[in-house]
Amino acid sequence: MTREGDRQTDRRLERAILELLERRAPSSTICPSDAARTVYDGDGDGWRALMEPARRAARRLVERGEVEITQGGRPVEPTKARGPIRIRRTAGRSGNGRS
Repeated sequence: MTREGDRQTDRRLERAILELLERRAPSSTICPSDAARTVYDGDGDGWRALMEPARRAARRLVERGEVEITQGGRPVEPTKARGPIRIRRTAGRSGNGRS
């Protein structure tokens, strides 16, 4: 993939994360695989190749204060997270207005 293609995929993953979270209750979480599956344009399990890019997209969104990464229901420092993670909106983001 080209650098521009990588950048487009990165932006699509960031948007997918935020859009998926907007459709859920404010305290709900998503898995990076949800974003990877949303962005993947093929059949089968090719979305798996987007898992690490999805995790990186989540880390960028953490840096911007838009989401937080959790493990075991608790926020974790993205660079220290090992294994399965979840992504949720930060407390300050109101989301879609649901309560």
